Amino acid sequence: MTRGTAAPVNRGSIGRTIRAYVTLTKPRVLELLLVTTVPVMLLAEGGMPSLWLVLATVIGGSLSAGSAATFNMYIDRDIDAHMQRTENRPLVTGEVSPRGALVFAWVLAVASTVWLAATTNWLAAALSVTAIFFYVVIYTIILKRRTEQNIVWGGIAGCFPVLIGWTAVTGSLSWTPFILFLLVFLWTPPHYWPLSMKYKADYDEADVPMLGATRNGSQVGLQVILYAWATVASSLLLIPVAPMGLVYTVSAVVFGGWFIYESHVLYTRAVRGEQMKPMRVFHASITYLTLLFVAIAVDPLLPI
Repeated sequence: MTRGTAAPVNRGSIGRTIRAYVTLTKPRVLELLLVTTVPVMLLAEGGMPSLWLVLATVIGGSLSAGSAATFNMYIDRDIDAHMQRTENRPLVTGEVSPRGALVFAWVLAVASTVWLAATTNWLAAALSVTAIFFYVVIYTIILKRRTEQNIVWGGIAGCFPVLIGWTAVTGSLSWTPFILFLLVFLWTPPHYWPLSMKYKADYDEADVPMLGATRNGSQVGLQVILYAWATVASSLLLIPVAPMGLVYTVSAVVFGGWFIYESHVLYTRAVRGEQMKPMRVFHASITYLTLLFVAIAVDPLLPI
């Protein structure tokens, strides 16, 4: 298939069709949902919450995130065809029709809202709807093709799982989940900009002004450093507010220091004109967030 040209709809097997629809939900993003939702529920409970409540929240959150991802692929199917990273997505290859994807997105959105309202509470359901709106309308439709700061504000959608997890347990909001919201908000740019550096040619061809693709390496590297430091600083705010114990405190300092170190390495390489290896920071950011939220989960179970 020629880049930028969608293939005819492929009438494959039922199994292949199911896999295509699952792909629309961006399963790897759902992994991040689990990483940020479940530990927050343990923190909110001060221990292990009801396993049914955890399962119900994860199911509802997965349906919600899957809906947002499907809407995103439906809207972005034109530019996905121009990018090597996304040219094999189901709407580009023709495995799923645009109409089928749109119906699927709406079904997931309605199902997630009804499910969360029935199994958790209306506040969690309302936050889920807000997350879908932010990702689809604010990020995908309004910001993504217009500003290089798109992921900064559009990334807010990815911060909602911590609020949903907290409210599913408590039925309300407080400073603790908002600090976690801030943490994920600040983490998103230094996580995503290195990826856009790696796929700069793709973003240029698709005419998507991602900062990692529009600025030179040293400028992007400096921004990554600033956001990495801000992310770690926000993680430390949780210590006196939650309050957190020794497990989280040590983890936040050690893992945060490593994340900052990797961001500085990226900048130093860029300034020296060396090979930048931006995917090191991309993968480091995922590992950092995962380990930090594991510490959030373990901390209330080991009150030391």
